[in-house]
Amino acid sequence: MNQKIKRAAVLGSGVMGAGIAAHLANTGIPVLMMDIAPRELSEQEKSKGLTIEHPAVRNRIAVENKKALLKQKPSPLTSKKNLDLIETGNFTDDMSRLGEVDWIIEVVVENLDIKKKVLAQVDRYRKPGSIVSSNTSGISIEAMSADCSDDFKKHFLGTHFFNPPRYLKLLEVIPTASTDPEVLSFMKTFGEDVLGKGVVEAKDTPNFIANRIGTYGLLITVQKMLEKGYSVGEVDSVTGPLIGRPKSATFRTLDVVGLDTFIHVANNVYEQVEGDEKKAFEVPGFMTAMLEKGWLGSKSGQGFFLKNKTAEGSEILQLNPETLDYEPRGKLKTKATEAAKQEKGLHRKLKTLVNAEGDRAGDLIWSIIKPVLLYSGELAGEIADDISAVDDAMKWGFGWDAGPFEIWDAVGVSASVERMKAEGETIPAWVEQMVAEDIPSFYKQENGNVYYYHNGEYTEKSFNKKQINLKRLKEKKDVIKKNAGASLIDLGDGVAGLEFHSRSNAIGLDIVQMMNFAVDYVDENNWKGLVVGNQAKNFCVGANLGMMLMEAQDYNFFEIEMVVKNFQDSMMKLKYSDKPVVAAPFGMTLGGGAEVCLPSAAVQASPETYMGLVEAGVGLIPGGGGNKELYIKHLRNIPEGVEVDLQKVAVSVFEKIAMAKVSTSGEEALENGFLDQQDAVSTNGDHLLYDAKQKVLGLAGSGYQAPKRTKVPVTGEQGLATMLLGAKSLVLSGYASEHDMKIAEKLAFVLAGGRLKQGTLVDEQYLLDLEREAFLSLIGEPKSQARMQHMLMKGKPLRN
Repeated sequence: MNQKIKRAAVLGSGVMGAGIAAHLANTGIPVLMMDIAPRELSEQEKSKGLTIEHPAVRNRIAVENKKALLKQKPSPLTSKKNLDLIETGNFTDDMSRLGEVDWIIEVVVENLDIKKKVLAQVDRYRKPGSIVSSNTSGISIEAMSADCSDDFKKHFLGTHFFNPPRYLKLLEVIPTASTDPEVLSFMKTFGEDVLGKGVVEAKDTPNFIANRIGTYGLLITVQKMLEKGYSVGEVDSVTGPLIGRPKSATFRTLDVVGLDTFIHVANNVYEQVEGDEKKAFEVPGFMTAMLEKGWLGSKSGQGFFLKNKTAEGSEILQLNPETLDYEPRGKLKTKATEAAKQEKGLHRKLKTLVNAEGDRAGDLIWSIIKPVLLYSGELAGEIADDISAVDDAMKWGFGWDAGPFEIWDAVGVSASVERMKAEGETIPAWVEQMVAEDIPSFYKQENGNVYYYHNGEYTEKSFNKKQINLKRLKEKKDVIKKNAGASLIDLGDGVAGLEFHSRSNAIGLDIVQMMNFAVDYVDENNWKGLVVGNQAKNFCVGANLGMMLMEAQDYNFFEIEMVVKNFQDSMMKLKYSDKPVVAAPFGMTLGGGAEVCLPSAAVQASPETYMGLVEAGVGLIPGGGGNKELYIKHLRNIPEGVEVDLQKVAVSVFEKIAMAKVSTSGEEALENGFLDQQDAVSTNGDHLLYDAKQKVLGLAGSGYQAPKRTKVPVTGEQGLATMLLGAKSLVLSGYASEHDMKIAEKLAFVLAGGRLKQGTLVDEQYLLDLEREAFLSLIGEPKSQARMQHMLMKGKPLRN
């Protein structure tokens, strides 16, 4: 099958349609986004004297929804430039243009009759062989295509994105009986490799996989809250990270999703199921009353929670479901919650909680987890081909750290089934059979491979070959060397991987030591190169701030200088390594994390890479060579033949560091000059290490040579004066404090190269020495130490 998608169309420009169009544009695919043509003029159009036939009026809905993408937070776009890839149109005038595209995605209102009418038009105008899909969250894919042509049916399937499409990983792909298996296979691969999604094949059942189980779980939680007398705040305090769910827990999640959206999804299942299942999807009366009052959550300003401003500041109030009044937010703190917090790993935390019988928190957790496990067991073969798809869907679509069958393994299958039976529950027959045969778990791992229980035996779980999993590699004993902060791992094909695994991946002496060892090891043993990457929540949040503060408060400045010098030397070693070093950043890549990336031979970034030198926020400047490297990178990015304006470059770098600017995507990191044109952004974050490894192999294969040491031209005293003038104006206008000015003075002096003549060539060590001296002077300042303390305690910067 020679299928390609070079251009797409999105039919429907509402929140979801525009979000999908933005996501396609983020991956470089031009999109035609269409909506209905307005039936009447707006007041603004009337004032301009436009008619209903004017093109600006005809496309108004799609145009306005396209513009709205720039205002949304978090942004659906990885770069504002991507907006140019979205063209607008309307269903009346532009349906014939569907013949120009390779993939048409229907995202109109959730109504079967309307969808069938739209798809009939699509069938008329599409070119043979083009793929058509529906983004429905639960309407039957088979039913909506029933009246279409055979070629249409062959190329039609469901592609259910989760909102917001840029950030939520799940893409449920739902074939019909008529979908060509080659089309299905292509879309699954395209979804992973081009769209960067975690793709799960779902069956054509109400709400598919994630929404079916997720909605059930949320409603069960609401029902148990009402039945057992818990408050909204109490439930949220124990149904978030404590049990491996997002911080938004239960009711904050509903506020973010929107109560109207949630009730629509719940009703969709309610109307299509029978018996006890139907009862489970019945929306409680107080939620219906909230819907009638327009208390939809974040988009209406109030929902299950209300932000109340008082003279002392703002407070978050919770809804009382019995009175529909707002009251102070509650929190559930018991022996079980405190014990669970002390446990390491989600499995141990869950086991501690569900086994805490008679504990108010333990009883709540068991009462909401038990039904979800049983429901998932009953539905497994009906909604998906295997339990692995169910677990992946819940992790990628709802942000769970573990899917239902992984949770079941965590709490113990045999023991939990025994308890469920004692409590009068009916166990799914296949689970009962599994326990009877003494099969201890739904999953097992052997030799770095993962197996799941399926049809009476274990089946190996297949992964995309581009997905390198460090945990599984370490289980296969591919570790070359490790210490408390980092490990050096064999990634195969002569490439080593340096993994950080300290707390928050903060850089300490152990990581610096392992970095030095890694560079020497790959060189001395003639490996092809090194990837610096990991698979934690974030790449690296910077240096170990707590350790630095403690040393500063004890006046151990000699120790601090030694640590900073070691880090600088390590970064220089990495930069001038004879073997290529490729950094693979993702998530927060801040301070020292960015300083590891800047001198690397190349960077392979994730789409969600938030990179910046943010030390000013804690009263410091970068100390590991970040000032120098960002300045050199900016110089290197000036096109050949263009006259170099040193002052302009220095000011640009100064602003980025002084204002602690952080990229909101990998693409923006490239635009901000933290990445070079030689660097790249992976489409799928799960393929990041593979792509970085391929970059190492490519560099090695093309005869990589370490960069030559050259001197750096600095802007000197003239540039210093310009940078300080800009900083002073911010102080005078009230945007910066006197201490901000002190930090700016130190930073400007380093970037200018001191009080030299503009254009003077200096070596890198000279700039490093200036940087280290400035860092040491600032860390001794009481106001800087106060900023560091505040960041450690509160997790946000202090303005002093």
